[in-house]
Amino acid sequence: MATDVENTPDAPRTAPLAPLPDHRDVNTPWWQELWRRHAHITTPMRQRGLTCDIEFGLSAYIVRVSLPDDSYLIVSPPQEPPSDRPPGDPEGWIVTRERTSERSTLFERIYDSAPPAYPSRTPQPEARHGGSAEPLIAAIDKHLDQLGLLPNSVPSTAERNVLAATPTLNAHGATDTPATVGHTSVHAYGDALLALTDRLNRTETHADAAALLHQVLEPVDGLIDRLGEFFEAAAEKAKETEDDDGFDLSDDLAEAAAEVRNLTELLDTAEARMRTLTPLAPAPQFRSAPTRAPSLTPRSLPTAPPRHTR
Repeated sequence: MATDVENTPDAPRTAPLAPLPDHRDVNTPWWQELWRRHAHITTPMRQRGLTCDIEFGLSAYIVRVSLPDDSYLIVSPPQEPPSDRPPGDPEGWIVTRERTSERSTLFERIYDSAPPAYPSRTPQPEARHGGSAEPLIAAIDKHLDQLGLLPNSVPSTAERNVLAATPTLNAHGATDTPATVGHTSVHAYGDALLALTDRLNRTETHADAAALLHQVLEPVDGLIDRLGEFFEAAAEKAKETEDDDGFDLSDDLAEAAAEVRNLTELLDTAEARMRTLTPLAPAPQFRSAPTRAPSLTPRSLPTAPPRHTR
């Protein structure tokens, strides 16, 4: 299916993608548009060998992910109250693992980045991630890995970036790998950030740009926080010397770490503000919500037979 090919990220995979759902709606334009809008959720799941489908929940479309133990994940935007946001771009995600059978019933909440339904309720820790997909996928990976339910092991984006950017240095600080034309391999870490900048320049939507900002500004695992840790480590390394200049340098590096970390506070709303710049595309003209899952195609009621009068 063209939609399937066009929305598969150019990321290394250890196994083929899990197959598409097997029902008649797969070949309809309206379902393919739904699939495209949810590709940032379905593609990582299919890379892990998990089959997905798009269904209609209480008030919005959801992603259903089948698991090897006959349970399934529901990756859903908030259903109550209904939202006006387009499919695939909610204000937050809720992920549950469920099973309903004659033998057992299971319901557990894995992730919840949705804003509280009522102002009096305390938001979940994941609420700071909003509609970002990468923290959601990471939470699913962690939970399913603990349960042994991941058919395929796929390196995370962060792991792939680190492996790609880490050079092997010799005693002179140069890489042992010959530099390619136009590439200064000794500055591989700077090159990795340059690649992120190039990717930002190529984004086509502000939502994509916001996702890259998340990689930099995330207060716990983002690039700025890691850079702060780097300067702090350098400060500790400088203090190992007995020279007064070592302690002076340590103070300067510690101050730099604090200044770097201040950026996350100054820009704490930048990701959300960037995301709101995305122009709302006209909502696709989907058919009416189905009354039975998993089919998404509404079925018309049969016509009542004519009444005969005597």
